[in-house]
Amino acid sequence: MATNPETERIVREFLDHTDAISDEITAEAEKMLGKVPFIFSYLNERPESFVLSTLGDFYTARPKSMDVKTAEIATIAAAAALGADACLKMHIRVALEEGVSRDQVLDALLIASLIGKTSVMTKSLRVLRDVEEKM
Repeated sequence: MATNPETERIVREFLDHTDAISDEITAEAEKMLGKVPFIFSYLNERPESFVLSTLGDFYTARPKSMDVKTAEIATIAAAAALGADACLKMHIRVALEEGVSRDQVLDALLIASLIGKTSVMTKSLRVLRDVEEKM
C-alpha cells in the first residue's frame, strides 16, 4: 500500500464506502449495458478489488477523447478479436441502441477478423520459417 500516511488515510477512507460504491457501479453498469454483467457477482466477492477495478474500467470504456459510438465500435472490434462472445453480444446491442449503424458494426467485425487472421498467419509462418531454417 501507500507509504505516505496521508495517502493511506485517503485510500482507507475511500474503501470504507466500498458497499455503497459497489451498488452504484452495479446500477451504472445496468444502465449503460442494459444488464449487470454476470462476472460482477464473482468480482464482488472481493469488494475492494471490484470497486477499484471497475471504476477504472468505466473510465476506460468511456474515454473523454471518444464519443460513445466510437468507443462501442472499438469495444466490438476488441471483443471480436479476442473471441469474447458474451461481451461482443452485449456491446453490439449497446452500439446499435446508441445509433451505431449495422454497417459500422459489420465493418468493425471484418477489421477485427482481418487482424485475427493476420495474427494467426504471422505466428504460424514464423514457426514454419524457424523449422525450415533448422533443417
